[in-house]
Amino acid sequence: MASDHPRMPPPGLVRVVELLRNGLAIAYRRLVPGQLAVMELLAAGWLTQAIHAAAELGVADALADGPRSGAELARTVGADEDALHRLLRLLIGHGIFTRRRDGRYALTPMARTLRRDEAVSLRDAALFFGSSIHRDNWSHLVDAVRTGRPVGEALHGMSFFEHTRADRALGTLFDNAMTSIGGLGLAPLLAAYDFARYETLVDVGGGEGTLLAEILCRAPRSKAVLFELPEVAESAADRLAELGLADRCAIEHGSFFAAVPRGGDAYILKHILHDWPEDEAGRILTAVRAAMKPDARLLIIELVVPEHARPHPGKFIDLEMLVHTGGRERTAAEYRKFLARFGFELLRVIPTVSPDNILEAAPV
Repeated sequence: MASDHPRMPPPGLVRVVELLRNGLAIAYRRLVPGQLAVMELLAAGWLTQAIHAAAELGVADALADGPRSGAELARTVGADEDALHRLLRLLIGHGIFTRRRDGRYALTPMARTLRRDEAVSLRDAALFFGSSIHRDNWSHLVDAVRTGRPVGEALHGMSFFEHTRADRALGTLFDNAMTSIGGLGLAPLLAAYDFARYETLVDVGGGEGTLLAEILCRAPRSKAVLFELPEVAESAADRLAELGLADRCAIEHGSFFAAVPRGGDAYILKHILHDWPEDEAGRILTAVRAAMKPDARLLIIELVVPEHARPHPGKFIDLEMLVHTGGRERTAAEYRKFLARFGFELLRVIPTVSPDNILEAAPV
């Protein structure tokens, strides 16, 4: 829970720092030979696998109680000492772990995000993005670009979400990764928007209720409805009960392609629309539109792809959606047009400190 209300820097300041960072990166790449700049970019995949290996071995957990020598650390995680040193040497160069003057390895703020018990842990995200299934799918990016379709049907005979349900090991890996990533932007969202203005919020496809729980803790007069598939909602009920929120958050089961609960003052779609091809995403919006009161609001939480040519996380995730699900990220203009097709007017786009934005829309 982020109930300690961490302070967030102004989004505008974060954007300025991003501009400076990207400007320095562009200047460097223009100064060095093009081949060297491209080789450095190609090596990014190796860094992903190195982070995955550290997460899989549990290196950050092994250092939770303090620095350890290479030999002690290798024994703890079950690794070859020399090979582990070579792995950590790479990660240390990127700020993940450090080596003290006495030779012992220790955690850094970045390394702590790989601990299992960190408040916002990215360990499960590292395990998924470095997994063989994720890597294999991305190796067929060229096929997705040629066809405009995700690669799952050709590789596995089923869509990505069907695959996660059929292969529970994959499903658990993916679910844990999404929960891991979902916690990343909670504090920025809550700092950027006043959810307490709504008496009843409906989180459509809200997973285990993490976002609703945070909102309700900050909005004692609000109530909520979590709408999810039965197998997901079961764990959500336990979580909400543990937090003492069961009496303020109802749980309803169903498919957001068919119908969603009526009567909400605000409907939340967090990281939902980008998962689905255009037609399926439209069906979700149609179901939500049918449930809404005339004065209700739709709150879409997604990455919004900027129009500029600089790097942005949304451009990476857009290809992730192309490869895996057939979904897509959109620009603000594309969202405005897309929402209008299904009876919504985009009122405003609210930036946050994280890459997420809140798109507030009204039924028309």
